[in-house]
Amino acid sequence: MSGLHARGRVPAHARIPDASPAPDFPAPNAPHHAPTYPPDTAPTATSPMAKSAKPAKTDQTARAARTAKNAKGPKADLATEITASLVVFLVALPLCIGVAVASGVPAELGIISGVIGGLVVGAARGSTLQVSGPAAGLAALVAETVLQYGVAMLGVIVLGSGILQIVLGLVRLGRIFQAISLAVVQGMLAGIGLPLMFSQLYPMSDSKAPGTPIENMAGLPGLIADTVANPQALIAAGLGVVTIVLSFLWKKMPGPVKKIPAALVAVGIGIGVASMPGVDVKTLQVGNLLASVDVPGPTEFAGLADVGIITAILTFTVIASAESLFTAAAVDRMHSGPRTRYNPELIAQGAGNTVAGLLGALPITAVVARSSANVQAGAKTRLSRTLHGLWLLAFALLLPQVLALIPIAVLAGVLVHSGWKLFAPEEFPKMWRQDRGEFAVMTLTTLVIVATALLEGVLFGLAAGIVLAALRMSQTVIKQHLEEDTAKVVMAGNATFLRLPQLIEALEAAAEAGKPRIRLDLTGVTHLDHACRNQVEEFVAQQRGFGLRVELLMQGPAKPVGTPAPVADLAGEQDRSAGTAPPRRPYASTGAGPTQGPGPTAEWFYLDTRPMPEEYASR
Repeated sequence: MSGLHARGRVPAHARIPDASPAPDFPAPNAPHHAPTYPPDTAPTATSPMAKSAKPAKTDQTARAARTAKNAKGPKADLATEITASLVVFLVALPLCIGVAVASGVPAELGIISGVIGGLVVGAARGSTLQVSGPAAGLAALVAETVLQYGVAMLGVIVLGSGILQIVLGLVRLGRIFQAISLAVVQGMLAGIGLPLMFSQLYPMSDSKAPGTPIENMAGLPGLIADTVANPQALIAAGLGVVTIVLSFLWKKMPGPVKKIPAALVAVGIGIGVASMPGVDVKTLQVGNLLASVDVPGPTEFAGLADVGIITAILTFTVIASAESLFTAAAVDRMHSGPRTRYNPELIAQGAGNTVAGLLGALPITAVVARSSANVQAGAKTRLSRTLHGLWLLAFALLLPQVLALIPIAVLAGVLVHSGWKLFAPEEFPKMWRQDRGEFAVMTLTTLVIVATALLEGVLFGLAAGIVLAALRMSQTVIKQHLEEDTAKVVMAGNATFLRLPQLIEALEAAAEAGKPRIRLDLTGVTHLDHACRNQVEEFVAQQRGFGLRVELLMQGPAKPVGTPAPVADLAGEQDRSAGTAPPRRPYASTGAGPTQGPGPTAEWFYLDTRPMPEEYASR
């Protein structure tokens, strides 16, 4: 079939003598679709498709068996699961306390959230190896919320977020959080990590952070001067620096030593240094775990009438859900076990946050550090992540005096390392090489979060990503050519309002050419939005009102514009008088009712049988 017939411009049975095909304008960046086959049914050179049915059936049966096996999950090795749970516990303990301190709340609330992340979320269905608890990514947001509304309102906000997460999971919107530009996600993580690092440099030197990320950055010279002048602050800063160095280099240690969490080694060193004579660094103050539970009362629930509280609930929901489900996708790439079921996982995260809110604790998300430690320790089932919550509870209830020996500078160092991992500076040059438009979205998201707040930055990033996608989708090719008596405008691609200035410029140039006939060929346009269509139709009506012959070529049902004059001419009058062209046909039906979609006898599209001039065809 010829290109003319394939595009549906003329009936398949029509014969056009000596017709040269009109040039095709494929949609810009349109992918080439090669034929694909399911892996079990692809034809081979030695086996026809008809003979491959039996092997395909066998392969499908084997694959179904593997799927059923994965659905049941691997057989648990109790000793390995217990060992993995202890490793996760050792990683989670300093992180729970450090996140609580960074969030401006008592350390006990971080431990309570860690326990809930293990015993509630860990026992629920969804992900198998992902571990949840208080996350460094929400520390800045929690600190800002607590500063504005108080610790008592934190429980109501977390409770509302948990209920909303459960609802989103029940209506099966878990996967919607994956439909976010990767550049926005990476920008969000970088925007969380950068302020986290700068804010924790102050407690790492036993000092108090000034406040906003900009203020924290501006105060660094003064912090360094004060630290150097104070011997005890210098010792604390040294412990923090040692913690950061260990966090980066510990994985390079030989043998089984590297399996010990770097944070645990740093805590041990910190406790040893803090207990030495003459050393007076700030240590963690941990109270009674049960006494720290603060169930929200009527006064706190009355705060739901505040628009700011509702905004905070929505912000916590979006950020916590996105971080948990993005982490689930990352953890799934670390192992070959059962994949995460996103809607049940979102419900599990919501259940955890609901319990955390009722107890007045920190919000819960999935955490990459604990999850990767769980996978690397050889865990295969949910047992390890559930047991880690039990160890946290037992340690906090039975050995609280040990927690009071941990220097705050060590915990701050752990969070500085976490902030660096979130910031991931190596991702910026990588994104620049891959896609500079996405690099701009990623950088802008990060900068807006640092300059304003997390919610504003994410919303700005989403808007920037949508604008970038719209610009790239609106790829329009417009070519113009002047003949003896005709001004031609040929369009192809996606014509949206973003390309309206380009379209208007081309139409005005055709009108100013002074030719008696204008041909607008839009048959190569894959999408024409309302703004561009309206502009074209107004132009056609206006020029016909001036007495010009305007031929409008568009795909789809005919829509007469302006006067009911014929709108298409298969050839010029000079060609018709010379006998080299078929007789003239009308563009649209003159019947009373509206015309239907293109059929086997559709004659709605203009066909120029004359070859294009060489100088135009080569453009």
